[in-house]
Amino acid sequence: MSPINKRASGQAFEVILKAASPVSEVAHCVTTPPKRDISLEDIQKKLEAAEDRRKSQEEKVLRFLAEKREHERDVLLKAMEENSNFSRMAEEKLQMKMEQNEENRMAYLSAIMERLQEKVKYRHYEARAPLTTTPPCSPADK
Repeated sequence: MSPINKRASGQAFEVILKAASPVSEVAHCVTTPPKRDISLEDIQKKLEAAEDRRKSQEEKVLRFLAEKREHERDVLLKAMEENSNFSRMAEEKLQMKMEQNEENRMAYLSAIMERLQEKVKYRHYEARAPLTTTPPCSPADK
C-alpha cells in the first residue's frame, strides 16, 4: 500500500495486489462448515424464541411508557400543588396587607378624631374662659 494524497475526509490509499502464489493459496483457503439439516422442530424452537423476544421487547416498551406516564402524572401533580401553594401564600399575604392597611387607616382616623376633639375642647374652653383684657369703650361711655 502506498498513500495517494490527503483529503478533507481522511486519507486515500492505493492497494496493489500481488499475483497469487501456490503457498498463499493453501493458507487462505477457508472451508465453510457443512450445512446440517434443519428439522421442523428446530424451526419451531427458533420461531418460539423469536416470539418470546418480541413479547419481551413489547413488555419492556410498555413498562417504559407506563413509567413515563407515571412520571408525567407526578410532575403535573407537583406543579398543581406548587401553583396551589403559591396562590394560597399570595392570598394570605394580600389578606395580611389589607388587614395592616385597615389597622393603619383606623389608627390614622383615630388620631385625627382625637386632634379634632382636642381642638373643639380647646375652643370650647376659650369661649368659656373670662376675658383678661378690658372691653373696648363704646362711644356712649365717653
